[in-house]
Amino acid sequence: MATLIIGNFDGVHLGHQGLIGCAREISPASEVVAVTFDTHPATLTRNDAPPRLTSNAEREKLLIAAGVSRVESLETTEALLRLTPEEFVAFLKTKFSITTVVEGADFRFGRGRRGDVNTLRAIGEREKFRTVVAKEVDVALQDGTLVSARSSMVRWLLAQGRVADASRVLGRPHRVTGRVVAGQRRGRELGYPTANVAHCDVVLPADGIYAVGVEDAQGRLFKGAASLGSNPTFGDCPRTLEVHILQMPHDSDMYGQPISIFFHRWLRGMMRFDSTEVLIAQIARDCAQVVA
Repeated sequence: MATLIIGNFDGVHLGHQGLIGCAREISPASEVVAVTFDTHPATLTRNDAPPRLTSNAEREKLLIAAGVSRVESLETTEALLRLTPEEFVAFLKTKFSITTVVEGADFRFGRGRRGDVNTLRAIGEREKFRTVVAKEVDVALQDGTLVSARSSMVRWLLAQGRVADASRVLGRPHRVTGRVVAGQRRGRELGYPTANVAHCDVVLPADGIYAVGVEDAQGRLFKGAASLGSNPTFGDCPRTLEVHILQMPHDSDMYGQPISIFFHRWLRGMMRFDSTEVLIAQIARDCAQVVA
């Protein structure tokens, strides 16, 4: 017997966590299954899927940590997306013994997103399962604005550099994972060596300087100051994410290793400095803000 929640669950934010909590509360004895997709459906339907907040592997870990029993990731195919709402539910019933489906009020499913919670409720009455509409989760931002916990809101906040507010909606800091690659070693020359992070698997915030947390391949945690942008002081450079790690052991060699960056606070915007001396003084102030 299974209680289902269905969606993309990108970011596994407080809204998703509220959905899981509702499912657990009304069906304490049932298996709670998160049914999701290996690729965002908009990739096939509109070819404009939004940038990912979490990788598939990270999404599954977060869903399990939030309380689901297991995650069922469906292969996103043209055939799957062509199913009518009734056909999609029939497909799910071949996989699960459904007792309850819990969704938000804005849930849409089936070909062309034609089905909504009313459609789901009507199908459930025929197919002998309950449909429960969970309450929307609202979050207060730093300025007091109340917003709905949605993946689109998290993306918008990140695009504005408002990573602290994004953390409020997510329920944790936004995490970016990549590998450390060789850079131009300018940070080392300035006295502030940086780890250049490439092949990031999710959306990056707006350009700027941030107070961040850093997790290395051994699971060690550090504080850091991250620079995300094109380094205007040194001319036309590609957009780069690099982080100066405070109090990192001198024997650490991160090249080629995976690293995770947790964005905590916006410190300032990117700017061009008139000299390296002025830049160095500003970097010192940035690092002081990280530990303040």
